[in-house]
Amino acid sequence: MRRMLIRIEYDGSGFNGYQKQPNARTVQGELERALSVMHKAESWPCTSSGRTDTGVHGVRQPVHFDSPLTIPDERWPMALNSLLPDDIQVLGAMEVDASFHARYDTVGKVYRYRVDTAKRQTVFRRSFAAHFPGNMDIEAMREAAKHLEGTHDFTSLSSPKTDVKDKVRTLFAVSLEEREDGFDVVFAGSGFLYQMVRILMGTLIKVGSGDWPPDVIPAIIEKQERQAAGPTAPGHGLYLEDVFYTKEALDACVKRLEEKK
Repeated sequence: MRRMLIRIEYDGSGFNGYQKQPNARTVQGELERALSVMHKAESWPCTSSGRTDTGVHGVRQPVHFDSPLTIPDERWPMALNSLLPDDIQVLGAMEVDASFHARYDTVGKVYRYRVDTAKRQTVFRRSFAAHFPGNMDIEAMREAAKHLEGTHDFTSLSSPKTDVKDKVRTLFAVSLEEREDGFDVVFAGSGFLYQMVRILMGTLIKVGSGDWPPDVIPAIIEKQERQAAGPTAPGHGLYLEDVFYTKEALDACVKRLEEKK
């Protein structure tokens, strides 16, 4: 039995998130259906680096599964893509050590949140960027983002529905990248709690719109109450951009983000 690691991309618009659910279309459900066909089995499980919510997109999401098939690594993407719907694609595949785990071996993740600020958002982007029309104070948001970096208890900035008890996480870098029609915020961290990035974004939007000052962030973190932070930003603006399994690759990514600040 070989353990295979694949990287997938998907348009989250048509999915009820990543995790398999009864009577709902999910990314995991489509992947396992394709794997079942390939292995001529009733079901074939796979394990991802984590879950994404409804509407959230994946750019290079890792997934592992075990297989007795002797297909060369480079042929796995074509084989799986022929069985997958158009809104999921396998980007690459490689055999990994049998002890490798797509979720538990991660050393860091990167999320991107895309915001359009034009008065009118084109219909062609309505599923791929959140729409917050008007002028945003980008420098105030950058100042607020500095307070988010580091190791904190992110209870205030995550959903109370999470079943994780330890809510201490480290944000290595939070970078704002301006575009002609809006901006992106990129978060690199050791790990993220349920809806954490969307709540971080909702909080930064409150700062950018002038409702809150940038230095409100430490007080929000200290409060350790969800009500202290901003609203949960829409899922369709969020992208799981990358997941890292070596410190060297993570450090290189953080360095690139620091240079863009």
